[in-house]
Amino acid sequence: MRMLMNVKIPNAEFNAAVKNGSAGKIINRIIEECAPEAVYFTEEQGCRACILVVNVEEASKIPRLAEPWFLSFNANVEFRIVMTPEELRKSSLEELGRKWTS
Repeated sequence: MRMLMNVKIPNAEFNAAVKNGSAGKIINRIIEECAPEAVYFTEEQGCRACILVVNVEEASKIPRLAEPWFLSFNANVEFRIVMTPEELRKSSLEELGRKWTS
């Protein structure tokens, strides 16, 4: 299942990693391990953030994706199920509309 993974990294932890030279190495290792479909770096509420598109085959795989961020940067991690336009077309919205508005 495709999920949007939103990672918010506290400034103090990331600043420490930048200062000791480990930030890039850690981020590269995490990204290599979780093999996302896409990765974007941004800002969220004044903190560094990363948005990843990942595939989660089953719920038991979520810790493999989240723990590296928790343990390396004390980050907050959120997951949201997402779908492509094609997947949305397959969802039978019209049918659901008829069913729940009758």
